[in-house]
Amino acid sequence: MKYTARLRTPNDIGLALQQSRLARGLSQTELAAELDLPQSTISEMESGKATIFLRRLLDIADATGLELTAGWEAPDEAGR
Repeated sequence: MKYTARLRTPNDIGLALQQSRLARGLSQTELAAELDLPQSTISEMESGKATIFLRRLLDIADATGLELTAGWEAPDEAGR
């Protein structure tokens, strides 16, 4: 099954990241290790913590009519 989410806020992005991570069966710690990041970074991103860059990106998308979406597949279709 393929999932999609419309990304309009930092919370939308965080939720999509969390759902795609869970669909792959990864913990925050496992994903962080795979990416060589602190687990706290994954947690902050998933909680929708807004950064200036992210806020500007979303403002630009809104002002230009750009629609940001995320897509991910369930583990059985993704081959993981």
